[in-house]
Amino acid sequence: MPSCIVIGAGMTGLTAATLLHRHAWQVTVLDKGRGVGGRLATRRLSSSRADHGAQYFTARTPEFQQHIADWQQAGIVKEWNLISTPTTDITFQHPRYIGIEGMNSIAKYMAQNLSVLTNEKVIRLTKSEAEWIVNTENGNTYTANRIILTMPVPQALDLLAHSDIALSPEHHLALASIQYAPCIAVMASLYNNSSIPSPGVLKFDGGAIAWVADNFQKGITSHPSITIHASPDFSRQNLEADLDNVGKELIAMLEQWIAPSFIETIQVHRWRYSLAEKRYAAPYLALDISGSLLIGGDSFGMGNVEGAFQSGFQMAQFLFKK
Repeated sequence: MPSCIVIGAGMTGLTAATLLHRHAWQVTVLDKGRGVGGRLATRRLSSSRADHGAQYFTARTPEFQQHIADWQQAGIVKEWNLISTPTTDITFQHPRYIGIEGMNSIAKYMAQNLSVLTNEKVIRLTKSEAEWIVNTENGNTYTANRIILTMPVPQALDLLAHSDIALSPEHHLALASIQYAPCIAVMASLYNNSSIPSPGVLKFDGGAIAWVADNFQKGITSHPSITIHASPDFSRQNLEADLDNVGKELIAMLEQWIAPSFIETIQVHRWRYSLAEKRYAAPYLALDISGSLLIGGDSFGMGNVEGAFQSGFQMAQFLFKK
């Protein structure tokens, strides 16, 4: 039976693992976090819920459209009826989809039939003649014929360096050229509904704030909450600052729509690798001649959630042909 260890339980890793599992591969997914999803992230705060990573996704490719149709039938996703308004300043030419109970509910659904181990940070990869050996920080060892890396590229490069795996100059240059923007995300539970106009989105082209979503209007929580995504420039400047103070500063900028007295609870999350500003053109990269070590993710191919799916999908298709 062919085997594969997938490192990273976000959209890319879960997609690849799902397809391999369906084709009778032995698949283990390892993730350093406490749960699955990566930037398909939803957090509970007080009595509300807030998406604080990816806010929605599109479906323009037939493979992803089929998966979304299956998820809709299972009651996992729905369309977010976003419309262009003066406050959104966005032209929505394609349907936008979200997890009915938050974006993380999609990842949980995808992971339910897989062997996924969380709190397992991989610290070393070793290639023997017949298989890969994977060591984790917890002292555990796993083996498989194939490895798929789906973590942010800087973290993958660190892992490869600590594993004494030498990349070709071409591959190293390709990976090192991928660039990310950070994002500081603020989640606030509210006592009262915000004054953000329907459909519950504010988008700013300049300044400290890039995006604000009203999670109540979005339909993922019965108790009001908002999510703020700081702009890349503001996030870079404040990435190592006191996050509580940064969160309060950003919320204060929205007093027109959210009175200070509305704020119940605030949580702030630091995304170091939020959006790939410069991606690798192909959906994945095979790092060795045998094709046993692959890397992909949302910084490959078309990017964003659909690109992350396509990266995982294409890596699985590649392994089926090996």
